Order: sequence, then C-alpha cells, then structure tokens
Amino acid sequence: MDPTTGDATAQWARHGLTSLCGEPSGTGDASRAGVLVEAHRVLAHVRPGATVGDAAVLLAGRAALSGRSRAGSVSVGGASRLLPARDGHVAITLSRDDDVDLVPAFLRRAVERADSWVALTDAARVMSPAEWVDRGAELGLPVAALGETAPGAPVVSRRGSRRSAGERPLLVADLSSLWAGPLCTRLLADAGATVVKVESPARPDGARQGDVRFFDWMNHGKLSWAVDPTRSPDRVRQLLRCADVVVEASRPRALRRLGLDSSSVPARPGQVWLRITGHGLAHPDRVAFGDDAAVAGGLVVGTPRHTMFCADAVADPLTGLEAARAVTQSLARGGGEVIDVALSTVAARYAALGTVDTGARIDRPDPPSAPPFTPSAARLGADGDRVERLLASIASTGYGHGT
Repeated sequence: MDPTTGDATAQWARHGLTSLCGEPSGTGDASRAGVLVEAHRVLAHVRPGATVGDAAVLLAGRAALSGRSRAGSVSVGGASRLLPARDGHVAITLSRDDDVDLVPAFLRRAVERADSWVALTDAARVMSPAEWVDRGAELGLPVAALGETAPGAPVVSRRGSRRSAGERPLLVADLSSLWAGPLCTRLLADAGATVVKVESPARPDGARQGDVRFFDWMNHGKLSWAVDPTRSPDRVRQLLRCADVVVEASRPRALRRLGLDSSSVPARPGQVWLRITGHGLAHPDRVAFGDDAAVAGGLVVGTPRHTMFCADAVADPLTGLEAARAVTQSLARGGGEVIDVALSTVAARYAALGTVDTGARIDRPDPPSAPPFTPSAARLGADGDRVERLLASIASTGYGHGT
C-alpha cells in the first residue's frame, strides 16, 4: 500500500517502524513517517510490485529477521552509538574488530576493549563534533557529527556515448557488499536484469557471515562469480567492459590502484557506472555505515537534548532505493553516465522532509514487517562457468562498441 501523508503515521506503526524508533522502554516514535511516504514513491518508480518487498519491508526487514527493536541512542543493530558532544551530538560505529582496535588511537590513550564505549562516551562530552569527525576520518573509523551533511541529489557526469533504451537485456556487474549496493542490484534483478555478484574468495561479502536469511533476501536471483580483483584484475575488467551497469561501493583509490575504476575501464555505449560512498565526492575515502551516515544527514528522532536513532541503519535501504532510481533514470536517458550516491546525502534528503505530528501515543506498536520468503542466494562462485561463457559471448561482439 502506498500511504499518503494523512495515514503515514498509521502505516509507520502498522509496519513496525515505530518499534525501531525511540526509547526501548518508552513510547514509540513515528515522527519520521514522511520517510515511508517518499520511500514508497521511489520504489514505485523503480519497480512496481518488486518481489523484494514493499518500502516498509525494506526499511524494517532486517530488524524483523534479527528480532531486534529500538534502543534509543544505541542503534537497533547494536554497533553504533549516538553520544552527546561538547556542542551537539556525534556518532560512531564499532561493527568490526578493527574498529574496536582503533579506539585507543582515536582517544590517544590506552583503553581496555571492554571499556571502549565508556571511554568514548566520556571523550565525546569534551570534544567538538568537528574534532570527533577529523580524528575518526583520519583513522578510517565510521564517525559522524549530527547534521553535518546537506541534502542533495545524486551527482551525475557524462562518460562515454549514449544508446537507445531497451536495445538489449541488461547485464549488471555488482561489486558492492552488505546492504545499499546489493539492494540496488536486487531491485534491478527484479526488473529483469542479469546481475553478476563479484566476490573475492578470500574476502566475500561480509553479509554472508551474518544472518543467511538477510543475505538471501538481498542477493537471491544473482549469479555468483568468485574472483579476486587483486590477483585477477583482467578478469574483473572484462566483466566491467561487458556490463551495461556497474555498481560499486569501494574506496576509489582501491579500484584505481587495480585499474578497475570508471576512468580506467573503457565505457561500453550506454553504460551506467554507479558509485556508492559514505560521504560523497568531497570525502570519497571516508568510511560510513547506515546508522552513522543517517546521523550525519540528520535523520534521527527525539529532541535536540535527547537524540535517538531512526529505524535500523536507515541510510542503507534508502540509499539502495535512491541508487536504483538513479540507475533507472539514467538508462531511460540512454546511459553513458557516472552517478555518485552518498549515504549521508541521501539521509539528509529524507531528513529534510521534516517530521509529522504523531498525535496519540503509540505504546504498543506492531513488530517490524518481515521480508517475503526468499529462496537461497547462490553459493559463492556457483555460477563461474556461466559468467565466463556470457562474457566470452559479449566480448566476441566487440563489447557493443560501434553498434
């Protein structure tokens, strides 16, 4: 169902999003219900009747699978914290062991691992948001200052020649991982594209190590190709030359070093190259996850004095939606473009929608809406031979150049 502004609050609660916003023992928060209205509108533009689920499911589905709920200034997933700072609020995500290992360097003093959150909370109170972000960015930590990012549209630039829409079935090269990028390519697969998911055998998509149901949900229907770009860059380059759409979320310097970035790979006519970053072109190597990126964009709930997370890593599914729409629109124009989409900028755009008056208290919200049953995604590398044959067939035609 596509909610209107009038029933947005009811839809937000009915699909369990209220259970993901607010204090764990307090009243659920539906003030950001306008986000759901806009997300429904975007999804309808990308793929009416998408089998991946409706917009509410995309926002609440991971939490439904995990059984988690709102935790106030602790993220639903548990890895991020929203902390009061000297002049505002800041966020940090410690989802990787390496992130926790960097806490002493970030605080510039010895800290026991078990004391990391206490030490970070104490430090935030005396640090300015700017200092917090500068230190974290320098170390590669996912940090944010509340509302640091302004809203904006995807950045589009020309690359190569255009082509008429609908000349051939789409081939999508998916070099992304985790949530935003895989959701984008899952939506493209729903729309009929052939998606090749590229993973290194040594470092596959980190989502494989989590709840298998979430990985299946994001990656069902894609071909799995196991190839290490650092050892076999030429094989990956062949896929990128053949693809009609490339989706990647790597640090630009990493792909550039391997000769696999958009400026190094010859563009197929009409090719659309989508780059997903945490904080955009001005900070291409700055790390971000869905919760801290949402804070950077100001997409939070609560009050200026008591600020809390909005939903579950909400910048991730919103970016996946916006990325799919940007690709769809580019293809309709004939492609030949590079599109840059940033998690924090997407979050800021949705934050700019404002809040709604939630009216009555919502003390007992429904649980989060679960994703539809999804068959298993392909096992790692299961489709290697099929992908190799497909690429050889496309290469034999000259990669479509001059057609």
